[in-house]
Amino acid sequence: MTTPADNAAEVLRGGGIIAYPTEGVFGLGCLPNELAAVLRILDIKQRDPSKGLILIAANPSQLHEWIDLPDNACLPDPDPNNPVTWIVPATQQVTAAVRGDNAGIAVRITTNPVAQAICLSAQSPIVSTSANLSGQAVAEDQASLRRQFAALVDYVVPGDCGPSLGPSEIRILATGEVLRPR
Repeated sequence: MTTPADNAAEVLRGGGIIAYPTEGVFGLGCLPNELAAVLRILDIKQRDPSKGLILIAANPSQLHEWIDLPDNACLPDPDPNNPVTWIVPATQQVTAAVRGDNAGIAVRITTNPVAQAICLSAQSPIVSTSANLSGQAVAEDQASLRRQFAALVDYVVPGDCGPSLGPSEIRILATGEVLRPR
């Protein structure tokens, strides 16, 4: 039996874009190595490419090709109620379209079961950026997500956001400095 996560993974592997639930907000995503899809997301959102995008993964091993942590560092275990996106050193594989003008890359281990299932089915981390036009409110439920993005993306994944509310906190892993509070 095919699941919504399997459908999403098929769309992603075909170079497509999905709208899907995350811990606190709905997101737009694609595979990070699909440059045309990354650029399409930036265009859909009307997002400044210099800002960069987030990668989410089901587990730290999915980020192995994308992050370059020092030998003594690791990503902290995720807290489902307080998701944190970490800024970490990026590998050479990370394109400027994903990284923006930043030296590092923003990554998060997702605790949302739908987003986890998508990453596992795709066998890859996925780009994650809020489902909204830059400067506008984020889609609050499946109905508004479909109304705003069904014609702009290749698949709207059914499911709910949670267990958190709102966007994740963003911190620099090396220093703990908070760049975006919750």
